[in-house]
Amino acid sequence: MAESMRGLHRSHRCAEVTKEMTGSEVTLMGWVQKSRNKGGIVFVDLRDRSGLIQLIFENGSIDESGFEKAGKLRSEFVIAVVGTVEARSGAVNPNMLTGEIEIRVRELRILSEAETPPFPIEENSKTKDEVRLKYRYLDLRRPDLQRNLMLRSQVATLTRQFFAQEGFLEIETPMLTKSTPEGARDYLVPSRVHQGSFYALPQSPQIFKQLLMCSGYDRYIQIARCFRDEDLRADRQPEFTQIDMELSFVDVDDVIDVNERFLAFLFKEVLGVEVPLPIQRITWQEAMDRFGSDKPDMRFGMELQDVSEVVKGCEFAVFKGALENGGSVRGINAKGQGKMPRKKIDKLVEFAKGYGAKGLAYLAVNEDGTYKSSFAKFMTEEEMAGLVKAMEGEPGDLLLFAADKNKLVYDVLGALRLELGRQMELMDKNEFRFVWVTEFPLLEWSEEEERYTAMHHPFTMLMDEDLPLLDTEPGKVRAKAYDIVLNGNEIGGGSVRIFQNDIQERMFEVLGFTKEAAYEQFGFLLNAFKYGVPPHAGLAYGLDRLVMLMAGADSIREVIAFPKVKDASCLMSEAPNAVSEAQLEELALKIAKEDISDH
Repeated sequence: MAESMRGLHRSHRCAEVTKEMTGSEVTLMGWVQKSRNKGGIVFVDLRDRSGLIQLIFENGSIDESGFEKAGKLRSEFVIAVVGTVEARSGAVNPNMLTGEIEIRVRELRILSEAETPPFPIEENSKTKDEVRLKYRYLDLRRPDLQRNLMLRSQVATLTRQFFAQEGFLEIETPMLTKSTPEGARDYLVPSRVHQGSFYALPQSPQIFKQLLMCSGYDRYIQIARCFRDEDLRADRQPEFTQIDMELSFVDVDDVIDVNERFLAFLFKEVLGVEVPLPIQRITWQEAMDRFGSDKPDMRFGMELQDVSEVVKGCEFAVFKGALENGGSVRGINAKGQGKMPRKKIDKLVEFAKGYGAKGLAYLAVNEDGTYKSSFAKFMTEEEMAGLVKAMEGEPGDLLLFAADKNKLVYDVLGALRLELGRQMELMDKNEFRFVWVTEFPLLEWSEEEERYTAMHHPFTMLMDEDLPLLDTEPGKVRAKAYDIVLNGNEIGGGSVRIFQNDIQERMFEVLGFTKEAAYEQFGFLLNAFKYGVPPHAGLAYGLDRLVMLMAGADSIREVIAFPKVKDASCLMSEAPNAVSEAQLEELALKIAKEDISDH
């Protein structure tokens, strides 16, 4: 039966008690991690968010009823104890922060009893994710998850502190906004008052933060909740958090400068990691050419090589066909992998096919300098030697090639590079390699919609010198856009915004909007631009992803208190769920039930 804690006040958290406090009386409260009854003496490990401490219950130190109670303690009971800090009488536990001390208890109260939990509350749980997420309130008691969430809280606090010192104002933007067609799918909220009309939950505070710049607030910051109704992956949730900012009277370098200093401050304070400044910058084109990805992992080499010129005259149909169709032939050198068994190479071929490749050509350089290759019979000795030289191939190396349209070659080799990096253990979790990727294409062609779409969003400014190309070759226009990438993960992205009305209107034209349609969707922003708008730019970090990398976790679910699963449902609360007819009626909504009768 639960006892009251009346008259007791917690003096410390468990791991706050130190050996310097030996002889002092403390009051602790927390959960029983485990209990060991040795007859005349009971040992209990008490846990709270700070860590563990050992309690000792012994006849003579505690009264008889207290000792009897101590013998009944089980895992996850919530207890309060009053006792004296002592040096451990038994062996010191070097794995515990409090391993040199214990608490000799004189008073015990059982605040709450607990059933046996469905899985042990321990670090690095092997419990299935479904069970963990169903009982998330228990899962969150695990020390590793608690450390992750405390780290997240620390990151948020330090972020606010840093940007406040840089003159940023924290301003909230609306949660109930207007639906816009660009970007991902909106989450819609029906209006009771305006029946038949809907709010949208924000995918980002983009338009509102630009309006704040129009309103003269010059430096804005918000730790903002955002919502996107899209398919989930390990690093994606339907609701997520951004560190969102916007600055006036700035260009690309100004945004990069303040954010480099922010990252250096954050990583130093939280992890004790020095981030060398300035952070390296590469253009989008360079990133694609060298790494096959616009979020390159810079912790290892294995860069792509364009060998189109080298193989131009060869008779190998795969290479020949790709070049004739305006594509390219590129390869990567997996150093020291020349002896890779055929079975393993076949697996890499299948992996490449998963990214749209028709296949993968390979060439192993044997230790004696001879070649083992899938295409040797279609090329002369000289051509093969020239190819190996171009790839800087040495005895013991494995060369892998993709040949197709550039976009496909980048996708295939970019993914293959990462896969081989994992297999060859070239990625060190304790290394943090940042890189800025700049000068993204402004637009990308959508086959589905048969029109250009904005690579970032329709308010992104183009490079000044590319303005003439907007009407003639829109696909070649570069944007004043930049992403910050860490260990192959995009952790933040932003751009300089269009602030001239005429350029904004031209941009909408290129995207296929009539003037009327543009004003219908974004009228409140475009109208604001008529009344004096400063040059402005911004950036947003994915807070969940940033904390995931800082915590060394493999999924953002490990740094979010109550995450959703793949189908955007919550296993614990069972959201989303059906609502009553009365609620639907109030909103003038009807659920369309499929006709399941036989036809």
